[in-house]
Amino acid sequence: MVYAGLVHQLTPYPSRDEPETMSTPPATTSTRAQGLIPRAYRRFQVLSARLDSPFLLLVRLYWGWQFAQSGWGRLHNLDRATGFFASLGIPAPHLTVIFISLLEFVGGILLIGGLATRFIGLLLACDMAAAYLFADHAALRAIISNPGQFYGADPYTFLFASLMALIFGAGRYSLDYLIWRKQGC
Repeated sequence: MVYAGLVHQLTPYPSRDEPETMSTPPATTSTRAQGLIPRAYRRFQVLSARLDSPFLLLVRLYWGWQFAQSGWGRLHNLDRATGFFASLGIPAPHLTVIFISLLEFVGGILLIGGLATRFIGLLLACDMAAAYLFADHAALRAIISNPGQFYGADPYTFLFASLMALIFGAGRYSLDYLIWRKQGC
């Protein structure tokens, strides 16, 4: 009986199916106040969890547009982009420019719609990691010694957005969610 009462006191969210035991202390003002904090926090968690899909939608719309613009701009300036990739020592610069440009353009459009979000997030994160390796290697080396240089580099926000898409997915306001729901998962 004492053990059951102790577990009941330590459990922040007791089940409604638990029978009340004799060892449960009578409700006093201090125990009611102690129960109020976990209930209020739980309510806060539930309400704030409703913001994840709108937030992910905004991230997808903004960064999808940014990726699409970047890819589109490079596709329309292939010669200049190929020269830049060649100056970085990237192998097969012309083919690489076309591949990366199409990845960013199509990937950005897919991010906007929320289709294949985690897979596109993975591909774009790899793209941005390669951008650090080839275009801003000094910033990558400074990740520990000078973090400001690392997160001030151009690929950082793109990498961060890609990782968000990879880790958190698209949310409810997406084609991924509609397909998942239609399949009954």
